Amino acid sequence: MSKEKTQLYIKDHSVSGEMFQLKKNEKYGFLETFPQPKTNQLSEYYKTEDYISHTDAKRNWFEKAYHLVRRFSLKQKLKLINGFKTETKTLLDVGCGTGDFLKTAKDNNWIVSGIEPNAEARTIANQKTENAVFDIEQLNNFESNSFDVITLWHVLEHLPDLEYQISILKKLLKPKGRLVVAVPNYKSFDANYYNQFWAAYDVPRHLWHFDQNSISKLFASIDMEIEQLKPMLFDAFYVSLLSEQYKSGRKNIFKGFYNGLRSNLNASRTREYSSLIYVLKNS
Repeated sequence: MSKEKTQLYIKDHSVSGEMFQLKKNEKYGFLETFPQPKTNQLSEYYKTEDYISHTDAKRNWFEKAYHLVRRFSLKQKLKLINGFKTETKTLLDVGCGTGDFLKTAKDNNWIVSGIEPNAEARTIANQKTENAVFDIEQLNNFESNSFDVITLWHVLEHLPDLEYQISILKKLLKPKGRLVVAVPNYKSFDANYYNQFWAAYDVPRHLWHFDQNSISKLFASIDMEIEQLKPMLFDAFYVSLLSEQYKSGRKNIFKGFYNGLRSNLNASRTREYSSLIYVLKNS
């Protein structure tokens, strides 16, 4: 994948303090983190107690608020996949974290499987799903055309070897199956406002940074098209609160909330929300 000139220099605020560049990919139009850690080094950049999707901890108001919002989001996610009206209701959640979405789906008669590379999160998820969650190697062991729905909730941006990974996902989907992809949107108001301090860049854990056009082009390369586009309204607040901390060194709750609200109001006109859910239909 070829690259254009450097767009931004971004600091890893969570773990290493290292600086990374963002470069535009000429083929698809997304931004790439550069340099990208080698695959066997990536796990080192997730070693922090603050990586919230790998824990069920509720140590402070921020984590408690996150889990409160997550309960609401789980209901919305379930409503989305139930709306597909599939007969067999087979679901694969890639990067399932501690398994709450899988448990919600399982409790509502979905036949669930999950992929989670983090061992601690996977153990928690398996306790909730009767051992339905596997390490990433299992992606190559599922039979083709196995799933009605495959979901990636803020996961696509983490996957190395992007073109190869999406080809595997397409192979695992049934004909007319749906791939649900939620990712941050670097064309959003909050991304533009916070610039190099925008928390959703989250380098180098986020290897790729998408907008609507780049998602469309990427999945058109495997004959999948966008069927629905939905906002993730809470993400603007969550990301703005973190971005305020990165920018000023302290949690400015009022300003973070205010800019999250501004982002959503702006997006009600432009459709450029902080994060977007893409429903892609298999051919």
